[in-house]
Amino acid sequence: MTRDEHVVVADHVTRRFGAVVALDDVSLSVGQGELVGLLGPNGAGKTTLLSLVAGLRKPDAGTVRLFGGDPRDARSRLSLGTTPQETGLPSTLRVQEVVALVAGHYAAPMPTGELLERFGLQDLARRQTGGLSGGQKRRLAVALALVGRPRLVLLDEPTTGLDVEGRHVLWQALRDYHADGATVLLTSHYLEEVEALAHRVVVVGHGRVLADGGLADVVALVARRRVLVTVPADALPRLERLPGVEVLEAAGRPEGVRVTLLAADADELVRTLVGQDVPFRDLEVRGASLEEAFLALTASDGVLEPARAAAEPVQEVRS
Repeated sequence: MTRDEHVVVADHVTRRFGAVVALDDVSLSVGQGELVGLLGPNGAGKTTLLSLVAGLRKPDAGTVRLFGGDPRDARSRLSLGTTPQETGLPSTLRVQEVVALVAGHYAAPMPTGELLERFGLQDLARRQTGGLSGGQKRRLAVALALVGRPRLVLLDEPTTGLDVEGRHVLWQALRDYHADGATVLLTSHYLEEVEALAHRVVVVGHGRVLADGGLADVVALVARRRVLVTVPADALPRLERLPGVEVLEAAGRPEGVRVTLLAADADELVRTLVGQDVPFRDLEVRGASLEEAFLALTASDGVLEPARAAAEPVQEVRS
């Protein structure tokens, strides 16, 4: 993909707030039609990056391009929709009136009924926004970002404050909008959300990009692997004493205890089990989870080296 085909390009961007470096030499590009999740802990620099893309701030060093232009130029933002972390709604206006107010700024807005139905708000069209719950307000705020049918949508922690049902309604609305050809760039610290939505994950920490790729690619950066075995109950204490091995789960079964172990070197662990005559069966070796990859990446001081075996499919061995 050439630079001209990218809707967002950040090139060696640094942004400071006093002595705090919010973004440290960040380079990132987002192509047309991608659904990208920016994943990172609070204070990682996610919101700052979105504010630069939206033209709300400018970098101290480096450049940011939006549809090939300067984000601070209003012409570059004509095809941009955005929802920040916190939004205010006029409390006396009805939901449909707020949508109509925003729609009036666009030549071909999405019909109000269609928009509200996508976000499960159709039954609230005549309710004043001051009478909405926090989750309903959040869904409306995200819906307003789509009124003008933008080519790019920036969403900062879109499901904060939503219950499980509201979160899934919003996820489906975003999936449908992305399926129509739009580009979506969202931030989140919810691993489940990124797994559910994003086709590409960018892990941000300490103001830097720590990992960038598909879910499997990011997980493959972590060498630790899950090793599942079934052992007799009296063998469990021996597993707990193995150096460099963490027992994640142990569940009793009629044939023994099903144990999930976390190890940096799965092959070495299996050799140890055999060498110490630990009886086991139903061996499975799996790559790390996204949560484990995220914790390892954000706890490190730099980008981790790829683990060759971590992205391999599940292996099953019976002994």
